[in-house]
Amino acid sequence: MRIVLGVGGGIAAYKVASLLRLFTEAGHDVTVIPTEASTRFVGTATWEALSGNPVSNSVFDDVHQVNHVRLGHEADLIVIAPATADLLAKAATGQAGDLLTNTLLMARGPVLFAPAMHTEMWQHPATQANVETLRSRGSAVLEPASGRLTGADSGPGRLPEPDAIFDAAMALVDGQADFQLPLAGRIVTISAGGTREPLDPVRFLGNRSSGKQGVALAVAARNAGATVRLLAAHMDVPPPSGVEVVPVETALQLREAALAAAADSDVVIMSAAVADFRPAAVSDTKIKKRDDRDDPVITLVRNPDILHELVERRNSAAPGGRQQLIVGFAAETGDSDGDVLAHARAKLQRKGCDLLVVNHVGTDKVFGQDTNSVVILARSGSEPQEASGTKTEVSAAVISRIGHELNSVSPRA
Repeated sequence: MRIVLGVGGGIAAYKVASLLRLFTEAGHDVTVIPTEASTRFVGTATWEALSGNPVSNSVFDDVHQVNHVRLGHEADLIVIAPATADLLAKAATGQAGDLLTNTLLMARGPVLFAPAMHTEMWQHPATQANVETLRSRGSAVLEPASGRLTGADSGPGRLPEPDAIFDAAMALVDGQADFQLPLAGRIVTISAGGTREPLDPVRFLGNRSSGKQGVALAVAARNAGATVRLLAAHMDVPPPSGVEVVPVETALQLREAALAAAADSDVVIMSAAVADFRPAAVSDTKIKKRDDRDDPVITLVRNPDILHELVERRNSAAPGGRQQLIVGFAAETGDSDGDVLAHARAKLQRKGCDLLVVNHVGTDKVFGQDTNSVVILARSGSEPQEASGTKTEVSAAVISRIGHELNSVSPRA
């Protein structure tokens, strides 16, 4: 596929080198067109080296090839990143002062803008009007991410991570993109993996969780426009790029991290497999196995119910109405007292969370696998929702449901 990658004059231009690498490694032919201002941040030599193609921002270079017409005509996709306030304004008003804006006017394929600028610039009515104009003409405009900006300021205006822009671009070409990002501007905290409770310096009580589902949720939330914070217990897979990672090991450490992270979160998803019990005492030295001694007895004590505590704190902080969506996960097995859904419904009542994602687990189910099958239960009593497939597909269904729940109530103040 032939891609034109336009680079705007913002400090986030350095991130676009990683996006270019993603495109080229996927086998696409990329022509980079930087604005003159952007070359103050990243030089043309970098773009030529990474793309393997000559780079220019002038309509007077290679005039015999009529580049200001040819590039837009031939492109299967045009991606603009970072799309600064200035560049959005020029595109919306049809200006043609350089090679990039000329190419945009000649575009016949899909066009994707990935904005990046200061919060006040993004929220200014002029910028929002330009975005609406571009969208009304068929261009796709991503919502910027929220987080640390230039200097000490923080807020919406960060360039989405290169992985997220790449995924959005591929979805746009495939005709599967929905750029009304359901979690745009939201802060989402997700716990993932399995906690480990130490017995002695070398042994611990743990579980089979691989962290794959939690990582897939983090990717789906990131791609839905959220700023994602991942509370990572033991995981067999690396965390995704573009998310904040907070490492934890034990249930008590996860509780501390979750309570702190929830303070500014719009959504909390507790997908980690948290140990229900921990040893009452932890030996400072390795517990020895000796023939002349009785078998050791390990006394267990209950770990705190993190999910229930998050709900109680949320409710006490916002007694007049829900200000935060809390999602629990339940790994259940049936027994003589009831089937999986019966146990899950009882857990939903006890925990008081808004949504509960239910897995039927076993030695060869869910843990460590690449596929999953879940039922999403809602405290509101709505019909259970089933989702199955790869953990990526299940995560997309869960994040979509969360977006629906958020948009059905008043937003956070």
